Amino acid sequence: MNITDVRLRRVHAEGRMKAIASITIDGEFVVHDIRVIDGNNGLFVAMPSKRTPDGEFRDIAHPISSVAREKIQSAVLAEYERVLRQGDREGAMLEAGV
Repeated sequence: MNITDVRLRRVHAEGRMKAIASITIDGEFVVHDIRVIDGNNGLFVAMPSKRTPDGEFRDIAHPISSVAREKIQSAVLAEYERVLRQGDREGAMLEAGV
């Protein structure tokens, strides 16, 4: 399994959710609504889920193996860090009047 594309939308509201991502797997399958969460032990990726009638959250799609989970998390968090760095550079350029 290869993550061939990651699209990320930052969330600027207060709270622990920092971004929402979509990933493309092997150029053939897309998973939307993957969340980047700032947890107690750092950033992590939460798979798309829905609330059941009894109030529990159940994943809609999720990796079966820990290797697949790590590939997804690594790809999404790498893109999140890239977007943060790009935003910091753009902000510094705006402040400098470039």
